[in-house]
Amino acid sequence: MVTGERPKILVTGYGGFLGAAICRKLLAEGFLVRGLARGSYPGLTQLGVEAIQGDITDRLVCERACAGVAGVVHTAALAGVWGKADDYEAINVLGTQQILEAAKRAGCRAMVYTSSPSVTFGGTGQEGIDESVPYPERWLCHYPRTKAIAERMVLEANRHGGLLTCALRPHLIWGSGDPHLIPRLIERCQQGRLARIGSGDQKIDTVHVDLAAEAHWQALKNLMSDDPRCGGKPYFITDGAPIACWEWITMILNAAGLSPPRRRIPTRIAYGVGAMLEWCYRVTGRQEEPPMTRFVALQLGLPHYFSIQAAGRDFGYDPRIDRVGMLEQMKPWLHQLRGL
Repeated sequence: MVTGERPKILVTGYGGFLGAAICRKLLAEGFLVRGLARGSYPGLTQLGVEAIQGDITDRLVCERACAGVAGVVHTAALAGVWGKADDYEAINVLGTQQILEAAKRAGCRAMVYTSSPSVTFGGTGQEGIDESVPYPERWLCHYPRTKAIAERMVLEANRHGGLLTCALRPHLIWGSGDPHLIPRLIERCQQGRLARIGSGDQKIDTVHVDLAAEAHWQALKNLMSDDPRCGGKPYFITDGAPIACWEWITMILNAAGLSPPRRRIPTRIAYGVGAMLEWCYRVTGRQEEPPMTRFVALQLGLPHYFSIQAAGRDFGYDPRIDRVGMLEQMKPWLHQLRGL
């Protein structure tokens, strides 16, 4: 709980899955919270979030949002594996630049940027890597490329005596209300379009949304403390318990009352199909996301798990997770997704 004067924190993208969880965490810890998003979220305003509706690429909107706040948690982003480069650059790069500059002008003390482990992914497996791994030389889609540009921008802006910044890289965020990962798995399984890519035994990391929110609060608190340790640094954020990819998918499907499909596709075949579909969609000008892309094929077929020692050392991140128990609690929501 914050003692004395209650600092006000701006959360961009506050209506999103992670943004909303961060708002609830900050409110529970005694902060005042202001949210910036293009949409409106009455449920969060009822909890006490001061809402500003506007576009993060708009300089004046960002200045209004940053006025009078002590810190910023910047979660707003355009996610996905398909789309126009200009769209990703506008939201992920220009939007980050606008909020960063506005925070500096407003005299904010701290900014925590929500990045992604995909900023380090160049198409090869990642097994227990830490933050010393550099950005890759090639990118498989615009999302990680633009997130890496923005992450570097935020970290380079870190200044002692000025705005202190850090970046968190939460991986495969899950939990009740997840609008991306779990609904897509269930939909594809029900449609018969889900298959095991590769052996399925490759280990991956995940992070529950509440743990991701906890990490953002802890990092922000550290930046605003008298002994900030995480200024100018990126951090991987996970559940701290790598799991075999298909084991995790099976647990989700079973909790939803579904049986995982037996069909398997070698990773190299899935990658080739993804490359072919990407080419076809570009040539024909189709806007919707292809059913398979190179990025998705490799993310499903290769190991990707990360060391979280730095987050534990620098701001006390120490996750505790009971996946089986959490999935049991999620069953009513999972059944709702199925339309039961």
